[in-house]
Amino acid sequence: MAFSFFSRNSGDKAWDVKSLRDALLRYIKEALQKVEGGEAGHIKELQLYIAANAEDKHIYEGAVYVHDKEKFRHEIQRIADDYALDLPADWSVEVIFTDELPVDVNKIPELDAAFTMLTQRQVMHNASSAVAYIRILNGQAEQDEYIIKATDGKINIGRDKKSVTENGSFRINKIIFPPDSNDESNKFISRQHAHIEWNKEDERFMIYADEGGVPPRNKTKIHIAADEKMIKLNSTQIGHPMNEGDQVILGESAVFLFSVKAEG
Repeated sequence: MAFSFFSRNSGDKAWDVKSLRDALLRYIKEALQKVEGGEAGHIKELQLYIAANAEDKHIYEGAVYVHDKEKFRHEIQRIADDYALDLPADWSVEVIFTDELPVDVNKIPELDAAFTMLTQRQVMHNASSAVAYIRILNGQAEQDEYIIKATDGKINIGRDKKSVTENGSFRINKIIFPPDSNDESNKFISRQHAHIEWNKEDERFMIYADEGGVPPRNKTKIHIAADEKMIKLNSTQIGHPMNEGDQVILGESAVFLFSVKAEG
């Protein structure tokens, strides 16, 4: 159970956003200083976990510049430069707010936080285990929810289980909208409508429209959760990165939700 951080004082000084930020950065600095030789060059990602209670959370958010992540990265980079720690140019820092701190990550003493450093190999291993959930909101698919994994390869979406491509091979759909459904939405989904695949470089799922999902035939549109915008996929070559809460519209009215969170 998280204690109230601000009920604890260091001498006569109460903790505030600045002193909390200094404490977090001091721990990160000490962790980086323990990296031997040129090993800092292999660090790909720093992960800071925060499990503050509701009363203290906004102070932690201010301490890590939650609304401007590059500021916190800049503070850490400055420390690395001051101590000649040769971090790679593409290193990143991920701040993760959670209900409980992971048991396998180093707890920061006296704070509701934990910290770890990942190498390129560790990041790629974690990425390979990424999963997401496709939840059907409108239209009738064979399943109400599909679990997709980074290791699945190309995840085809379309009407019917399989279709013949132009070169005579068979395309197998994983997310299937049956052609014999009484749901009108299914009629506007092509047999080769779209597909989702994991992008290793960006470490995220991407959706692409296939030949049947671009104008002038049936369409593929995405309602972006972050800014409430609607975009159309007009090319089979340019994909769109999927983010939490995005809704994909296939044809006229079949809709599915993309999420990385399991339903509770």
